[in-house]
Amino acid sequence: MKVTAYVLSDSIGETGEMMARAIITQFNLDRYDIRREPFISTKEQIDEIINDAEDNAVYFITIVITELRDYFIRKAKERGLQYVDLMTDGLKAVEAITDIRPKYEAGLLRKFDDNYFRRVEAVEFAVKYDDGKDPRGMKKADILLIGISRTSKTPLSMYLAHNNYKVANVPLVPEVPPPKELFEVDHRRVIGLIANPVKLNEIRQERLRSLGLDNSASYANMERIQEEIEYSRKLMDKLNCLVIDVSYKAIEETAGIIMEYFTDIFKDERYIS
Repeated sequence: MKVTAYVLSDSIGETGEMMARAIITQFNLDRYDIRREPFISTKEQIDEIINDAEDNAVYFITIVITELRDYFIRKAKERGLQYVDLMTDGLKAVEAITDIRPKYEAGLLRKFDDNYFRRVEAVEFAVKYDDGKDPRGMKKADILLIGISRTSKTPLSMYLAHNNYKVANVPLVPEVPPPKELFEVDHRRVIGLIANPVKLNEIRQERLRSLGLDNSASYANMERIQEEIEYSRKLMDKLNCLVIDVSYKAIEETAGIIMEYFTDIFKDERYIS
């Protein structure tokens, strides 16, 4: 005996297909066929599906648009079709305990999934192109952070990645020429990070102590820090990029400035979480 399971959805129908498959496989059937009917938006589409009904067919519906769902159920009852409404009972149950009316908006789960996977991709990108590991990432990045050591490049990259931005960061060192790619990207996507020399000195000394090293090393020397800051400022001026002093700013505050800047400049809806 063959059973055909139709999955009707006003989105892509992934949820309905998973449920249909889980149910159908509980039976020892010789054959079964699962047919997904996605993006249902009109009554005419429903009519066409019902008119083509096969014997031994069961309909799994995940239609959240009330008018279309009710229309299908009425037509299915008229034809004596077997159907399972996978959404209504769940919506009613949650509404009953929360006293909140459902949105009845198609595709919300898919929107969530897209956002989630975009965020994962951005985090992986930030890790891969952290600390100038691969200059090729500069041209792929939404945001390119530059600055001398201990100007919060890595934690800021990760915070922005969790807001769906692909971020690469490049350390600036006077003795090391900056990658050529830095001058080939849109300067509006480059963000220069600077910090107060006294604050940097404190941070670097603490870093050396955490590593069990002598804090008299040149890394935490005030003269050396001044030299690095001057070098980074000149480079940022040359790039004509946005410069942010992160001395007394929390990561969230700096990220907020950057995200607001990008919204104003690029008006890109990809980053709306």
